[in-house]
Amino acid sequence: MIWTTDQLNAELYVMGSYGLRNKRELWKAQTEVARIRNQARALLALSTEARSEKEKRLLNFLNRLGLVKEGATLDDILNLKVEDLLERRLQTITMKKSGTKSPYQARQIVSHGHVSIGNRKVNIPGYLVRTDEEPLILLHVELPSAAAAAQPTS
Repeated sequence: MIWTTDQLNAELYVMGSYGLRNKRELWKAQTEVARIRNQARALLALSTEARSEKEKRLLNFLNRLGLVKEGATLDDILNLKVEDLLERRLQTITMKKSGTKSPYQARQIVSHGHVSIGNRKVNIPGYLVRTDEEPLILLHVELPSAAAAAQPTS
């Protein structure tokens, strides 16, 4: 495989946008999206009656993960991008919920154990959050707000 500058720059941009530690995390996400898309492609090759149950199972699984909406089709699965999967990581959702300055700060909050889902403390930044777990995410850390930083202490 020949590495192109465009591909390397695109990978680096995605890594920085989602606060990935190394390229292996990106490659794992790419492999997972490819696996899901291959399943959808294999289902499209089957006859209609043979694929209906399997298609329903796959769509329900992806809907629970939040990768596709209710009433999605196999074409929606084929249109999945790696960014769609990275958006479902605990690190990314924590960054959006807490308003941290960077995805790396959100990663640190998660890995230091300041995030829980329901009663469980989760310290894995790459944990894929299901849609039913998303409202249960709690942050157990006080982030300095911009207003507090602007006030001088005397």
